[in-house]
Amino acid sequence: MAPTNLNYTAIKPRSAATIGFTITCLIVAMIPAAAQAWTDWMSELPRRPIHVSAWPGGRKVAVCFVLYVEVWGIGQGPDLRPDTVARHPDLLNESFRQYGITNGIPRVGQLFDERSLSLSIALNAHFPEQYPAVWKQFRSLVPKAPIIAHGMNNSTELLPLQSGLAGQETYIEKTLELIQKETKIRSTGWSSPSVYPNALTFSAVTAEGITYSLDAMDSDFLSRLDTRSGPLVLIPYPTVTVDMGQYLQRFKNATDLEKLWIDYVDELVDEAKRHPNHEASIVAIGIHPFVVGTPDGARALGRVLDHFKDQKLVWVTDVQSVIDFVGGKD
Repeated sequence: MAPTNLNYTAIKPRSAATIGFTITCLIVAMIPAAAQAWTDWMSELPRRPIHVSAWPGGRKVAVCFVLYVEVWGIGQGPDLRPDTVARHPDLLNESFRQYGITNGIPRVGQLFDERSLSLSIALNAHFPEQYPAVWKQFRSLVPKAPIIAHGMNNSTELLPLQSGLAGQETYIEKTLELIQKETKIRSTGWSSPSVYPNALTFSAVTAEGITYSLDAMDSDFLSRLDTRSGPLVLIPYPTVTVDMGQYLQRFKNATDLEKLWIDYVDELVDEAKRHPNHEASIVAIGIHPFVVGTPDGARALGRVLDHFKDQKLVWVTDVQSVIDFVGGKD
């Protein structure tokens, strides 16, 4: 029921221009300005955009495929057949994981080598020492692929989140030292094992010399986090594009993933065409050897790579090339 003291005759109609201006102001007020810094929802640290109008060659979408080269351990998952995990030995699931290591990792390396496309490696520090022959073969196929530190292993030695900042710094330093010992490379990128960081992790990695991280899963654009130990570039690593979750939890097969990745990137391309003055976007796509390292998985991924190579606005690259390109940009 309308209030009885409202004077309807006093309300004057507004012009279309006035109404349009008011609506525009409301929309602008509701959407955070791209040029402004904000407080990161997880770390509660200042976060600001890194402005990229276009990638090399005028491209508008950067795509970084990141192969996760991991150590799980006997009985530690991931499991293709949850109904057999109580068996000892669990031949089905152990074979699933082992096939990815011995066959899948080299096959993915071959896939990128044959197409002369860039690949990034997220590496568990224990992998080269536990599987030296596989690592040597794989590395020979992608010798220039940047190595992103991915913790000690992916099951029993995750980040010690309960140990505070100092405990995480010690773990990260140990990870970096072992990777350097085995590969002769000091990693400057980080991806938390099992995607399990906390708010302190961002400051812990920068304290150990890390300059970029894949622990940000909430954007299509580059940003920089101002941590307690220095700036950290956040490379978007959206959950939906990671093959492992789609494959094991949502039961998507290789051809499903092929369509998902193509649709995801093609939509970013179409958005760039509709809004050519907008910032250039980026996506890091996490891939795992037991998914895309099987013959059918490799065939599907190969079609994805060929499709992206034909896209004039897509830059298939690696994480270090992205970091080198943006440099100190704000």
